[in-house]
Amino acid sequence: MNAGTLAQRLLAEFIGTALLLAAVVGSGTMGAALSGGNDGIALLANAGATAGVLYVLIAVFAPVSGAHFNPAVTLAFRLRGEMSSGEAAAYVLVQVLGAVAGTLLAHAMFDLALVQPGLRVRSGIPQWTSEAVATCGLVMAILLGLRHRPDALPALVASYIFAAYWFTASTSFANPAVTLARALTRTFSGIRPADVPGFVLAQFAGVFVALALVAALRLRTVPPGSAPPGCAPDRTAG
Repeated sequence: MNAGTLAQRLLAEFIGTALLLAAVVGSGTMGAALSGGNDGIALLANAGATAGVLYVLIAVFAPVSGAHFNPAVTLAFRLRGEMSSGEAAAYVLVQVLGAVAGTLLAHAMFDLALVQPGLRVRSGIPQWTSEAVATCGLVMAILLGLRHRPDALPALVASYIFAAYWFTASTSFANPAVTLARALTRTFSGIRPADVPGFVLAQFAGVFVALALVAALRLRTVPPGSAPPGCAPDRTAG
């Protein structure tokens, strides 16, 4: 149960998503500027900064709002019946607004045009498959992490996103709000506005696959004393 009032939760989601996008776009810009044209170094900087800020944001905002910062995550919790439709809609709205604000903030910090529709082509089956896989893995990491290792959740999510930057062809947007906001930048982390719908549809498809897999992995509670030797019973309700 999140401790904040609805207003506090929405503020936390706005601030957290804004800072996430400021880190994504800002580190991509800095990485590209300092890498001398080496995209590998730029991506490493981008992935490292994103993972680092995610760890901090989840650790500090999870007690207030749950630290979703992502409409795909909010959808997963809504489909599991853990929040109302009204709450979920409000979360998604402030996440999108926060993501846009964070992108504009990054542009302001680097003295760039505030709004600059993206030019980087990110389309096709490999990219869409990557986004479905990235989002599926992220949602699974969150839900299974909450079930089995809640104290480790910031590290689990940060580690997964860092890895997914590198093992997916799309560099793991895995977030509809992030995708929309990154269509407003021509920096290293941008995406063409025309490519946004394909990414978002793939991300939502990943949510449904993740929910099915998490449900399939749920262990039944074993009565005390009946577990096989060396096997601890799963008493989790999640």
